Amino acid sequence: MNWANESSPKEFILLGFSDRAWLQMPLFVVLLISYTITIFGNVSIMMVCILDPKLHTPMYFFLTNLSILDLCYTTTTVPHMLVNIGYNKKTISYAGCVAQLIIFLALGATECLLLAVMSFDRYVAVCRPLHYVVVMNYWFCLRMAAFSWFTGFSNSVLQSSLTLNMPRCGHQEVDHFFCEVPVLLKLSCADTKPIEAELFFFSVLILLIPVTLILISYGFIAQAVLKIRSAEGRRKAFGTCGSHMIVVSLFYGTAIYMYLQPPSSTSKDWGKMVSLFYGIITPMLNPLIYSLRNKDMKEAFKRVMPRIFFCKK
Repeated sequence: MNWANESSPKEFILLGFSDRAWLQMPLFVVLLISYTITIFGNVSIMMVCILDPKLHTPMYFFLTNLSILDLCYTTTTVPHMLVNIGYNKKTISYAGCVAQLIIFLALGATECLLLAVMSFDRYVAVCRPLHYVVVMNYWFCLRMAAFSWFTGFSNSVLQSSLTLNMPRCGHQEVDHFFCEVPVLLKLSCADTKPIEAELFFFSVLILLIPVTLILISYGFIAQAVLKIRSAEGRRKAFGTCGSHMIVVSLFYGTAIYMYLQPPSSTSKDWGKMVSLFYGIITPMLNPLIYSLRNKDMKEAFKRVMPRIFFCKK
């Protein structure tokens, strides 16, 4: 598969906010803090879920997958962004751009599907507790996780192939922080409408269908929560579900804005800000939401962390 067509430059120039020099330092600080929290939070969740036998359940199996995803997802873009801002460097090699495009899109699509699977897990746990062990068995969970990863990467290869094979006529200035489909399509010197239609179809499958399933699942969960007699129990349940839905809405809402409209109609500055939410902010929030608001996770942290840092058995 030849992704370097005759009009491909050897490198791209990532403009970012280069026309607003005063934003460079605040952006660098935000990226550094967000990335640090993302690494620490997701690595901690992975270690606790793996080391604590009490967390060897479907919910935490999927949460471990989500942590691995978010860790790799942000690492695909943020370190390069930090280097570019810190050293006032704005270039990325063609090979680096291709790798960034494919991996970022693959992990983002996988997360879209995995979040839908996790919402189904919560639906079965809350609304069908007597059937939970039968429905969410080991092989079913493994298949759902494998399906999410395989479909996410397959979607990325298809969308990336369509995008990279478009002629660019030597254009190399990418008005963005990193390489992704909508901004690279803007470099094309050919009619992109047929490609946009195909990409729209894939985006509907990856974005709209999963978010619809999530909304349906949480709708049933909300009905079940309303039947709880204890006001305190309802408050805690709605607090947890509400925080999950806020993060899900941020992730899907910003991704839908970026991928479900023609690139030509996307405001360049608004597109850059939106990409920071689904690319950096939500991966940082996920470990905070799923750990700080989770009683089992907090207790597991207390059991496992002393063993890790003080080598206690």
